[in-house]
Amino acid sequence: MTPTSRPLSHDPLWPRAGSWPAFTATADAVLLGVPTWRTSLSPTGAHATPAAIREALPRYGTTLMGPPVLELDEVLRIADAGDVSDPDGADGEARVISRVRELAEATKLVIALGGDNSLTYPVALGAEATGLITFDAHFDLRDGVSNGTPVRRLVEDVPTASALTTTRIDPTRIVQIGIADFANSAAYARRAADWGIRVVTLDEVRRRGIDDVVAEALELAGAGAAPRVHLDIDVDVCDRSVAPGCPASVPGGLHAWELRALTRAVAADGRVVSADLAEVDATTDAEDARTVRLAALCVLELLAGLASRR
Repeated sequence: MTPTSRPLSHDPLWPRAGSWPAFTATADAVLLGVPTWRTSLSPTGAHATPAAIREALPRYGTTLMGPPVLELDEVLRIADAGDVSDPDGADGEARVISRVRELAEATKLVIALGGDNSLTYPVALGAEATGLITFDAHFDLRDGVSNGTPVRRLVEDVPTASALTTTRIDPTRIVQIGIADFANSAAYARRAADWGIRVVTLDEVRRRGIDDVVAEALELAGAGAAPRVHLDIDVDVCDRSVAPGCPASVPGGLHAWELRALTRAVAADGRVVSADLAEVDATTDAEDARTVRLAALCVLELLAGLASRR
């Protein structure tokens, strides 16, 4: 028996995360599995990740140490809306957009569990996002349709009638945090600059600090009337030692605590209405499931940020 397969102990005084009811009509936050994978540029088993994150969540509690000490389940109504079936392709994207729109109208925060990074496009459209913040080592500004294209598509694509929306995101309201050396091309860096996307490199995050970077990101992405910000958490922004289950993670990326702190800080802002977790391949994770467990902790950090709005 491996350490990750041992049954969990039961303690009535220690509530565990993840035992949330199925979504019915309303909630403060709702989980939605969006297991995209078919257009990935590299082989991936990312469609197995939503289930793996749900399995990992009960390894954690729901208590914030504060002060004051706070139980997430006591201050938030959290629900799980299951998975969108076969979310890839035009028909799959239309299903994601429709489901996210339905959930976004009934909750404060939709948390989409990917899946590769292609889920960012339909989830942001469904949430009717007017601004975008990404935690990512990569620009995702490629041409075509893949897990390397969602940011470009949100700027350039004219959604079809089946997408139920004609919304595109003004690139000056996009902030990309954690862009890394040796993980991108000059052509895509020029595209980001030409469009006015704010790029905060990995080095700049560490030089300026999390609070300063988050404040600027929210100011830019959250500008305008009735702003609605989507947060894309591509876990491959992290160092490969903590994210071996991300095909494109590299040595020298964010530490796990940095990703968690960034996630909570952004989610604490009321303009953030949706978030996604992307690029974790649960089928290639380390034996101790460290990447999936980090993704599960990011779910809890999103909820902690939401709870702090109160």
